[in-house]
Amino acid sequence: MIQRWHDLLFAHWALPPERIRPLIPSELQLDIFAEKAWVGVIPFWMSGVRFRGLPPIPTASTFPELNVRTYVRVPHQPDKPGVFFFSLDAASLSAVLGAKAGAGLPYFWADMRVDDVGEELQYRSIRRSNRRPAELIARYRPTGPASPDKTDLEQFLTERYCLYVVRTGRVDRVQIHHLLWPLQPAEAEFERNTMASANGIELPVARPMLHFAKFLQVYIFPPERIG
Repeated sequence: MIQRWHDLLFAHWALPPERIRPLIPSELQLDIFAEKAWVGVIPFWMSGVRFRGLPPIPTASTFPELNVRTYVRVPHQPDKPGVFFFSLDAASLSAVLGAKAGAGLPYFWADMRVDDVGEELQYRSIRRSNRRPAELIARYRPTGPASPDKTDLEQFLTERYCLYVVRTGRVDRVQIHHLLWPLQPAEAEFERNTMASANGIELPVARPMLHFAKFLQVYIFPPERIG
């Protein structure tokens, strides 16, 4: 698939690895930095969603998305660090159903809205599922220009080019190709954020590490079985 991602906020919290390790499948290895596991809450919106060689999907080409994630490796292929999603919320029901069926990703249908007020993004997401309710109400904005240089931690948190899904004990990898993230410093206010707690993760009270990215085009490849 081809997708365009817009107005993305990386909000990351550091947690003790022993609090996150039980929440990811045993087939995956938790990836840590500075002896910490990192959990991200990532709101953005996407456009131009389409399968390669086909026009945009009429009911699922432009919509907000919001994910909660951490970082993992596969023990027998440690040179391919990737992303593990605890949940993904999207405003398009057809996108949710397609991603669940096609890749086995934990997608949820949500009532979502993104408003651009000057340089500030006002973001609201309320999951429609009563089984695992989750909500995000936040405002965020960039506070400076993008830098071509990234710290080791910024590289660890953002420059990942695959995701992992475990289904019935088998590991699937989805390759993701794009240019380097044009990261900008950011600030954010979270009026309500229960996205991580819906996945059994209590975020620290400390302010998260924040980054903003205005735009990126992304190429997503079919799942490949590796385990």
